[in-house]
Formats: sequence, C-alpha cells, structure tokens
Amino acid sequence: MSQKLKYIIIFSLIPQYLSLLILKNKPGFVENYYSSGLYPIVSKLLNTAFKWIPISIGDLLYISFIIYTSRWFLVNYKRIKTQTKSLSTDVLSTISIIYFLFHFCWGLNYYRNSLHATLNLKTTYTTHQLKTITNELVSKTNSLHLNITNDSLQKTDIPYSFNELTTLSQQGYRELEIKYPLFRHPGQNSKKSLFSTPLSYMGFGGYLNPFTLEVQVNSLMPKSSLAITIAHEQAHQLGYAAENEANFIGFLACIHNKDLYYKYTGYSFALRYCLQELSRRDIDYYKNIVSSINPGILINFQETTKFWKSYNNPLEPVIKGVYNNFLKANNQEKGIESYGYVVAMIVNYLQIK
Repeated sequence: MSQKLKYIIIFSLIPQYLSLLILKNKPGFVENYYSSGLYPIVSKLLNTAFKWIPISIGDLLYISFIIYTSRWFLVNYKRIKTQTKSLSTDVLSTISIIYFLFHFCWGLNYYRNSLHATLNLKTTYTTHQLKTITNELVSKTNSLHLNITNDSLQKTDIPYSFNELTTLSQQGYRELEIKYPLFRHPGQNSKKSLFSTPLSYMGFGGYLNPFTLEVQVNSLMPKSSLAITIAHEQAHQLGYAAENEANFIGFLACIHNKDLYYKYTGYSFALRYCLQELSRRDIDYYKNIVSSINPGILINFQETTKFWKSYNNPLEPVIKGVYNNFLKANNQEKGIESYGYVVAMIVNYLQIK
C-alpha cells in the first residue's frame, strides 16, 4: 500500500467519527437505511459465507491478527525510535480500516431506534409491578420445572448437545417470527468459541463477531446458561446491538419455543434478573418470594454462580472495565449495567401480554 493511500485512509477517520456523531441523533435514519436496509444484505452475505464452516472463522481471524501484530512489533521494534512516522501510518491506517469495517458490518446498529419505542413498551415500572411480575414468573418457572423433573428438589439437566441447542434456538426464533415479523432470523451461524477458557476468566458467556457475524459461545458454561446465551447472541445477529434488547429478544425467543427446556431457560432467566432487582428494592419481600421457588430451580441458579466464581481472577474487573467503556463509547450510556435494564422490558411486556 502506498504512503499516499495510507494517509487518505488515516484522514478518513475524521469523517467517520463526525458521521457517527450525527447518526447518534438520527436513529430513524439508521433504522430505515442501515438496520432495515443495508445491514440485512450484509448479514445475509456473511451468514452465507461462514455458516457452513464448523470452526469459528472469526476466532481464527483474531488469532491471526494477534500473531501478525506480535510479529510486526518484533520485526519493527528497533525501527520504532528512528522511523516513528512511517510506522505510525501503518498503525493508524490499520485502525481506520478496522473502525470502518466494524461499523459497516454491524456496529451502526448501536445507533438504531430503541426497541422500547418499536414495541411500544414503557421504560419505567413500579416496585409493585415488579413484585406482581416476579410472582408470575415464579409460578410459571415452578410449573415448567415440575413438568420437566417431576420433583421440586431436582435440578433441571438439559439433555441436548451444543449443536442441538443452536438448532432449537432457531426454532424458537421461527415461532417468535409468527408474532413479531421484525425478529425473523437469517439462519443458524452459532459456534463454540475457540476462546471459551479465556472467556470464562474474563466473565463472558459469548459474543458476536462483528466482522463475520458468527455467534461465538463459551461452551464451558452450564447448559442452562448456554441456551439463553445462544438466543441472546442470535439477537445480536438480527442487528440489535444494545445488551438489554438482546437479553429481551433472547428471552422472547426462549419462551416462544415449543421445547420445554428452552421455555424453562427463558422464564428462569427472566426470574433471576427480576429477583436481583427486587433484592435491591425490598429485601424482605425478596427473601419471602425466594422461599416459594422450587429448590431445584435454586440449584440451577447456584450452579451458574459456582461456575463463574470458579474463574474469578484479578484481571476480570479490569477487562470488564474496558468492555464497560467500549459500550459507553458505542451509544450505551449505562455501559455494562445496560444488561440489567432488561427488567423494564420484561415487566412491561408481561403486563400487557
């Protein structure tokens, strides 16, 4: 690549950044022309290109990039002080290209219309409404748990393989599409992440590769967590970038699934989030309602908690902090806390259901 072209690519960062500042205040434009216009085309092309390959191409790209970057620094280490300008153009032009591809392939979805507005859901709820919905979730989850286990003391063991879980999740989206055509999913492209162990230490259940649009799932998690994580990341594939919205769509895909295990996963997921919020608002009521939950369900909750605790390490808060800033930089003001804002969507949805 010539130096002139590198400079053009570097200076393109300025209009790219300014465009994002404008689009931040134009969610309707992004929704109409990108999320509902260009993105479905890009998504279909990338999905067609990579879904048939069993191994994660996105993870391989990351590994290749890490190796290439490490080699580049080793080769150019002695030149850094003497050829700073030349090497800086290499770095900045690469950053500019990655920045463009991230937003072109998927990232502009951070600036689309809020799902609250699209589905006409309120953004606030009272503690009384939270208590009512949490009680309903306890009743529904208890019922599903007993239908599966026939024993309130026994935990739910999901009998499916990873591939079966991804296929069943797609079936849930097909059922959801009947009621909400906007959630039509382009097709299965979910894979075990090659970074499952690092993801566990980082505290992440999975992620969507924004360059290949492959769902990357931490396959080491308990299967009850795998199911909802797959559904969550598949919501990102649909172009819903906000974490609370992906949580909500994943919840909907699970509870609309005909499979009892997936239904259980969806309702227990919603129950756990609502219980967490209830514990902050009314601890006595929280303790009382927890006592009405089947012990087997609580064992499933404890199983997930135990898994994540087993990977606790000093670096996790640092990594979460970086991710928190990444989310804030991409139009999610609450950062990593935005995951928990799914409670407002769940409460208001179930009230009008």
